[in-house]
Amino acid sequence: MTARNWAEPYKIKMVELIKMTSHDDRRKAIIEAGYNTFLLRSEDVYIDLLTDSGTGAMSDRQWAGIMMGDEAYAGSDNYYHLRDTVEEYYSYKFTIPCHQGRGAENILSQALISPGDYVPGNMYFTTTRLHQELAGATFVDVIIDEAHDPDSEHPFKGNVDFDKLDALVDEVGAEKIPYVCMATCVNMAGGQPISLGNLKQLRDWCDENDIMLVHDMTRVAENAHFIQQREQGYRDKTVREIVYEICALTDAATMSAKKDAMVNIGGFLAMNDAKFYEKACGLVVVYEGLHTYGGMAGRDMEALAIGITESVQDDHIHARVGQVQYLGRRLREAGVPIVNPIGGHAVFLNATKMLPHIPQEHFPAQALAAALYVDSGVRSMERGIVSAGRDKETGENHKPKLELVRLTIPRRVYTQAHMDVTVGAVQEIMERGDEIKGLRFTYEPEVLRFFQARFEQIDH
Repeated sequence: MTARNWAEPYKIKMVELIKMTSHDDRRKAIIEAGYNTFLLRSEDVYIDLLTDSGTGAMSDRQWAGIMMGDEAYAGSDNYYHLRDTVEEYYSYKFTIPCHQGRGAENILSQALISPGDYVPGNMYFTTTRLHQELAGATFVDVIIDEAHDPDSEHPFKGNVDFDKLDALVDEVGAEKIPYVCMATCVNMAGGQPISLGNLKQLRDWCDENDIMLVHDMTRVAENAHFIQQREQGYRDKTVREIVYEICALTDAATMSAKKDAMVNIGGFLAMNDAKFYEKACGLVVVYEGLHTYGGMAGRDMEALAIGITESVQDDHIHARVGQVQYLGRRLREAGVPIVNPIGGHAVFLNATKMLPHIPQEHFPAQALAAALYVDSGVRSMERGIVSAGRDKETGENHKPKLELVRLTIPRRVYTQAHMDVTVGAVQEIMERGDEIKGLRFTYEPEVLRFFQARFEQIDH
């Protein structure tokens, strides 16, 4: 997609004013936040690239849908609209609304995992792995090796390595694997897609081994876009058609609707098996709410149903990914080391290369994210050793090969000018990277530490 033919397929109706801050303001704010960008107040942030989760702009149709909310405790009309939309666009027969994706992950894990099980997946995600571990399972990474190489140009770095899957079956037995967790557009790998060819092969492998295939479909539309652009035989398919084909190859799915579907809150667990649905309904009543609303208000289910229809429109997804590609290309032209190929929801800075003087044990990605904020007011987030957490058995830090800072673009929120400002800020930081100091913990939570941990600078 060239700059000549790329433009947003929408126009702005309303704006949110942003407070402008000084360098001293931001230095004070980051110290108060313990060098953790998650602990900054939003009013102190200029360009917020922390996450694309729940931060997108809803359409006028979605806002109109909110006014049509049926807030009945049981049997809301909005639930049935959502259920029917999920089946029409995603193929799944049964839908259970949840407050967001991790609510669905919790119910999935409790319903399917027994203590001592193993769950293979195409790279871990923080909350996904935690729910699996809390249920008694061990996560096993079965993604292709290229996914761990930020310089590899493999077009589908989210693909599964079947030698790794076969080795796991040989080691523990298929009966100890309740399901394979397959994510589309793998977040921790840099927003990298899985190919349909690889997914079809995975479907056959799961059938041969009598193992369920579960889809983390948070960014399935972005993955469909990459299949359309990169995989032979799909250039003439619509994103909507490809999304449906992806989903139809899987048995169940968790969805954080705060990403692709462009709502500020919500998600769901979907499946085709009636017995699994019945079990999950029992759990959702305990942890979320009645199965016809889960953790969602009726109005939010209506906005979600409408958001699903908008998320698979070709013009929308081409522009959404196009903005990410624009930022990535500008950074590469400026000589900034990033994860290649450029992903679908974010650009990932290679902190290892940008701050080679900081060892991984001193959290270079965390330090880089904090420095970027102080310099420019751009809020990003760490995706490295801090996010990886500790081994549940040994207590030692997981040391991922990728030590990254994620610049995550909300949907339908920022302009090209905001991307240009971000490029200039990253360039400035890179040029004086040797001035950035490493960090150490002053407070470390037991789980999902990257959300609430606090740090201080180390004087080298």
